[in-house]
Amino acid sequence: MIGVLLDTSVLIADERKIWDLAAFLEKHVRKAQVGISAITASEFEEGVHRAPPGKRREQRREFYKFIVENYPVMPFDLETASTHAQLRPELRKTGILIGPHDLMIAATALHLGWEIATLNTSEFSRVPGLTLSPVEPYWV
Repeated sequence: MIGVLLDTSVLIADERKIWDLAAFLEKHVRKAQVGISAITASEFEEGVHRAPPGKRREQRREFYKFIVENYPVMPFDLETASTHAQLRPELRKTGILIGPHDLMIAATALHLGWEIATLNTSEFSRVPGLTLSPVEPYWV
């Protein structure tokens, strides 16, 4: 394993204290690179803005800040866009399209050659060649 891309779903579950990101990283990832996609950063920051003003929003903002300061944000650049452009028609041919943001996150993982840690296995398991990290043991 070269790296693991953390999907929004595992970050939200960790923030809600129903999934243990620290244990996952300690036991599964070890020395691999860990990052998030630019799309995940956007989705997670949107969650900050959607939180009600006050303590909840500030807690979410602090968690978001921690994530983006401690894990590299992998860009959706021209090379990743090329992977996305190849992937989408492949999925369309089989009739198993996934959501547009998930497709961009999957393309990022595929472009990097990384696994993806996600709780949204129903979508990401449809992507050929994408390896899903074992996340089940880390439910709290």
